[in-house]
Amino acid sequence: MSTVMVVDDEERIRTLLSRTLSSLGHSVVSAVNGEAALDRLRDGGIDLVLLDLVMPGGSGLNVLSALREQKDEIPVIVISGVTEVGARVEALDRGAVDVVAKPFSIAELMARVRRNLATHRPSPAANRLEAAGILLDLDRRRALVDGRKVTLTEREFVLLAHLMRRRGHVCTREELLHDVWGLDFDPGSNVLEVCIRRLRGKFGREVPIETVRGVGYCLSED
Repeated sequence: MSTVMVVDDEERIRTLLSRTLSSLGHSVVSAVNGEAALDRLRDGGIDLVLLDLVMPGGSGLNVLSALREQKDEIPVIVISGVTEVGARVEALDRGAVDVVAKPFSIAELMARVRRNLATHRPSPAANRLEAAGILLDLDRRRALVDGRKVTLTEREFVLLAHLMRRRGHVCTREELLHDVWGLDFDPGSNVLEVCIRRLRGKFGREVPIETVRGVGYCLSED
């Protein structure tokens, strides 16, 4: 399936959309404002963005302008409570593929997500991740090392894909619990550590996942 980014300063909206998209098989990453969204988009691997317009720390319009300047063709669906027609028209003029008003119907929004993902189907290369000698086929949910297939659970696959997209960067525990498990809080369990341990066990030294004590994990670029 695809990777969808949810950008909204309302935790309730982020949680609702993350859970719905995850239940449909999509990987979900989120950001609380436009600045954080652009920082994450630079790492690539995003197939579609659900974007609020009015947020502290960087508006949705700023995100659209930045993507247009970079000639980035990621489809962006704007979700906004702004009622002025002019603001919606400006969002479309800056490159949004669709505008959905809040409050929205989740079924209708998911239909628009499906339509735009189908219309903006990424190239085969965009559906593959390569790092540290590992090839992840995002469409077929398959992991290969030197041509050898490694069987992963869905959670292991999503976690490894996240680390590969962010290779060379430290992923905090909070970030991983949120983007991989959809949790906005630390449950106090060791679900993350168990999943990391399973990945290391399946790949051995072929996956250089470093533990950054007290912070999180990093997939080495070496």
